[in-house]
Amino acid sequence: MNPAAERPEILPQTMTPEEMQHLGEQVVDVLRTIYDPEIPVDIYELGLVYDVQVSDEGSVNVLMTLTSPNCPVAETLPVEVKEKVQSLDAVRDAEVEITFEPPWTKDMMSEEARLELGML
Repeated sequence: MNPAAERPEILPQTMTPEEMQHLGEQVVDVLRTIYDPEIPVDIYELGLVYDVQVSDEGSVNVLMTLTSPNCPVAETLPVEVKEKVQSLDAVRDAEVEITFEPPWTKDMMSEEARLELGML
């Protein structure tokens, strides 16, 4: 007798809309712990994060930009974002997509970020 044949197949669990919302909020909280090394403000408040999508299976997609295409952390920042998002227990996998459309401008910063940098 094959022991594996006795075990029922485990189906992936899906999240409720409330659980997806909560996970999205946790992702944003994690993004607020990641700082641009040249600007003392986190990437979320800087306006570098354009979108966070959470699937009902726990996959997270982060659409973000950099302050410029020649940003010195272009290679390392997306990796840090992916690793920190994936560290959340409810995240099955994470993907980070970099876009430069629309290009980032200082106007994308939150009021809090502009206040922190003395730009108000």
